[in-house]
Formats: sequence, C-alpha cells, structure tokens
Amino acid sequence: MKRLLFAFGALCLLGCAATPAVRAQRDGSGELPPAGFGTLNQDELAMVLRTEELEIRVLPLDERVLRLLARDAYASLSGVVRARRAAIDSVAGRFGLSTPGLVHVSFFARFRDARFDAQDLQLTIRNRLLRPVGIIPLSPGFGAQQLGLRQRASAIYVFEQEIPVYERFEVTYGVRATQDWGDKLSLIERERARVAGRARRSTPIPDDSAVPPDTTPAPDTAATDSIGAPR
Repeated sequence: MKRLLFAFGALCLLGCAATPAVRAQRDGSGELPPAGFGTLNQDELAMVLRTEELEIRVLPLDERVLRLLARDAYASLSGVVRARRAAIDSVAGRFGLSTPGLVHVSFFARFRDARFDAQDLQLTIRNRLLRPVGIIPLSPGFGAQQLGLRQRASAIYVFEQEIPVYERFEVTYGVRATQDWGDKLSLIERERARVAGRARRSTPIPDDSAVPPDTTPAPDTAATDSIGAPR
C-alpha cells in the first residue's frame, strides 16, 4: 500500500512539474497565442543538421510556435502554408489524416553538386520513428535532389501526426541527428508568456489583419504534388 501511495505521489509531482504549455498540449485545452505580438526570428526556432555537403534546417509549421515569430516571419511562413493548402489537404485526405504535422525543411549546399535524399529526413516523437507521408516542394527542381554551390531547396513535409511542439523530439538525416528542440522549449515558454502580456496591454489585432493578404502565386500542379510518399 505504501508503495502504491509513493508511486501515486511521484506521478502527481511529475504532472505538477510539467510546464503550462506542455499541460495544455496534453489535455488539448491550450489556446493559440494571439497573432501579431511575437518577436522571435526563424533562426531562433529552426533546428539545424549539418553533413559534409549540406546544411539542413527544420522548423515546425505549427501555429502554436509560428505566432511567436515576428510579424514578417509569421506572415511569410503562414502564407506558404495557405498557398499550399490544397496540396496539404490532398496528402492528408489520401492517408485519412485529420491533423497532419507540417514541417518546413530546407537543404542548403555547402559544396558544388551536393546531393540530398528528401526521404532520408525523419522524426522521432515519443520513441516512435515517423517518416513523411508526403513532401510538397516549394522550390523549382526540388525533385532533382541536387544543388549547386550555396543553392537552397525547400519543401513542406507532411507527417501522420501533429508535431508536439511543447515537447522534445528528434530530427534525423542519415546518421546525423539533433534533439535541440528540447533546448528551445524554455525560449518558447518565455515568449508565450510575453506574447500574452503584450496582448493584454494592447488592443488585440484580428488574425486576418496580422497577416497581409497572400500574394503568393498559386503553384502549378507539378510543383505541389507530393514526392516520394509511400503508398
């Protein structure tokens, strides 16, 4: 009986130790941060992997963290998602996903004729390895998977589950891996609190006015078809 009480007490302590953001993610009660009050830049949130030939940058396209970005950065990335919504919904529908996880991935060539394997980038979430179910190119020629010196290619990766942005997760590419999202959690928690404070002290900005109208040209079908998605 004492052992049971001790175990119950330990579980309570663990639950109490969770940050408000993590508790909100677990119970689904968290609200989105108000748009237009963030100050972070993309470099502060992007996870970076490096190989001999490539620099790979990974950033979850999740409104819970995108709204912590400064207005221009938020407008840019949320606009990318809006412009490719049809392609994202197509992938999600194909796999029966109601809340797919979206991640912006860019490959930057450190040397001439650098090659990359788009399907080689994977996530590990709660000890479960996740491969992309769809990859939606954002750059012309992404499917060639080869870059000239200092060229960059980017895409939206679609995963079968929402990215738990208030928890640690791992990104792997080949034999390289990074878990530095865990190091960003305290920054995310602080900025969430600051955004809430700024919103309370200011006149709320309607979501549709926080982001300028999307002027991104509608991508052609060839550019947005998911590539390499397992069937």
